[in-house]
Amino acid sequence: MNSIINFSEAASIALHSIVLISKTDKYLNVTKISELTGSSKHHVAKVMQRLVKERYVKSMRGPAGGFVLVRDPAEINFLNIYETIEGKFSSSEECPFHKKKECVFSKCLLNNITVKMTQDFINYMKKQYVIDYI
Repeated sequence: MNSIINFSEAASIALHSIVLISKTDKYLNVTKISELTGSSKHHVAKVMQRLVKERYVKSMRGPAGGFVLVRDPAEINFLNIYETIEGKFSSSEECPFHKKKECVFSKCLLNNITVKMTQDFINYMKKQYVIDYI
């Protein structure tokens, strides 16, 4: 069955990884994160590089290496992580069909539900903090 909401695997890996890392006081490596999330090591490594670059986590090489959280989990909301991976949400109220600047109809065929769904998603993600899942 298709879903209206499509959450990318990269965003899922990022969210799950941040919470998993925050739940341990040890370094968590790509292999372990990959096992726990059911994702490929390559994809996890790529996502983790982005999270290191944005200073959510730091990495340490070597057999005892891996990733640890750099930021306070009480200050990281899910929207921060999601937008780190997927990019910032647009605040525009564009037609979901992205075909024309002006609609030929006097009333939106979808009653602007996609705009409302996006805003609801943003509001929900803003309220979810990593600390709440530790």
